[in-house]
Amino acid sequence: MPQSHFQGGADGSSPPLQKMTLPLALVALISAFGSSFQYGYNVSVINSPAPVSDFYNSTYLERTGVPMDRGFQTLLWSLTVSMFPLGGLFGSLLVWPMVNNCGRKGTLLINNLFSIAAAILMGTSELAKSFEVIILSRVLVGIFAGLASNVVPMFLGEMSPKNLRGAVGVVPQLFITIGILAAQILGLHSILGNARGWPVLLGLTGIPSLLQLLALPFFPESPRYLLIQRGSEEQARTALQRLRGWQDVEEEIQEMYQEDRSEKEEGQFSVLSLFTFRGLRWQLISIIVMMAGQQLSGVNGVSGEAQTGLEPQRGAGGTNWGWGHKQGWNFRGVAHAVDGVLRAGMLSHPSAVLPSSQSSVSWMSYLSIVCVIAYIIGHAIGPSPIPAVMITEMFLQSSRPAAFMVGGSVHWLSNFAVGLLFLYMEAGLGPYSFLIFCAICVATLLYIFFIVPETKNKTFMEINRIMAKRNKVEVQESQEPKDSYPLKVGRQEEKKSLSSTEM
Repeated sequence: MPQSHFQGGADGSSPPLQKMTLPLALVALISAFGSSFQYGYNVSVINSPAPVSDFYNSTYLERTGVPMDRGFQTLLWSLTVSMFPLGGLFGSLLVWPMVNNCGRKGTLLINNLFSIAAAILMGTSELAKSFEVIILSRVLVGIFAGLASNVVPMFLGEMSPKNLRGAVGVVPQLFITIGILAAQILGLHSILGNARGWPVLLGLTGIPSLLQLLALPFFPESPRYLLIQRGSEEQARTALQRLRGWQDVEEEIQEMYQEDRSEKEEGQFSVLSLFTFRGLRWQLISIIVMMAGQQLSGVNGVSGEAQTGLEPQRGAGGTNWGWGHKQGWNFRGVAHAVDGVLRAGMLSHPSAVLPSSQSSVSWMSYLSIVCVIAYIIGHAIGPSPIPAVMITEMFLQSSRPAAFMVGGSVHWLSNFAVGLLFLYMEAGLGPYSFLIFCAICVATLLYIFFIVPETKNKTFMEINRIMAKRNKVEVQESQEPKDSYPLKVGRQEEKKSLSSTEM
């Protein structure tokens, strides 16, 4: 086995650490750029509403002959914005059936059709003189984002070796941030955020999907999906050999067989069975707490304050650019640090310091800016990228799709709730509304500190045993020798070939 791919003691005193290979890096970049990038892009692209709002007004005027009243305009714009998280919820509900029937890679390829269709509709909405098309497109691109935000972390987590799961797992969040930054730059009035450029600005979302649709078929499917769910050891072995860069992948194959045997009695989990199965009780509670805490920590409220509160000093475009720029630089360090710092500790560091500007203190506005930046860094290090990594690690193959479906639904519902309620909270409580988010951050921190286990450099089965103790159940270990697993599959394939020849 080539030693150049490993780090660690040769005497076996410490487990060998596998290095990043070119195929694994490429599949991570292609998946993240083609899917996660667009999530971030479409979150931010609608933050420059002036030219699109003017289009709504002019179209309504042409149809009716009277200007659009302010209340109806507010309603249309609220629908335009809120249809994205609503579509995200619908997309999350599609995760379980699609990844089980189409595979992880197959789901990502099919998902591109939603994005390309939305891009065509948004890009031609001005020619069609229809703002309804934009609202429909936001639903479609929301479905795309709902699927992408769950399937990409699942896909990359199953393809990565255990010592690289954390580093590879934050790549989707990095590209979400890059997507936000790209939309903010392109949305500047001098580039595409104007009356002539906004259809192009909205339609650009289809380009990453088209590139992914062309490139991803040349990379392998998830080895775990191939072996455990499709029963094809040969395809799984070939995929692993290509991803790892060497031929001897027997240890990972045996670990997959062990996982398969340990959960064979339960079969594939649906969302209902996930909620009723005692052996996954604390895992399920944990992902609900982490996903809800991620959105209810107030990140969307803080981003709104950052983009509107600083506008008089720097302008909306400059402020938005600074927001995305800060997150982008932060993630350059996260990719290297996530496996060196305890993941549970990173999750519990969303930064409880939130801005509450007070006009009575002259320097308080500057402190608020510092607090906003500290919050962004704290959120980007842990609560933003890590919950999806933890879902991959805390659930085995049979329950992972249903777990992502639950986690994604909680994510989008919490996102929608904050967007719906924050303006009312701010109107009623003013800057003290952030104290509610602070309390949620502290509660999430305490839960993670006491309940969520450390998963760094552990296999899925090792993590499963840790959680089994907390759930007070026994893990079903296979009594067969490990060497018998491949033979058993080989015999099954022999029987299939014999029966086909007899027919």
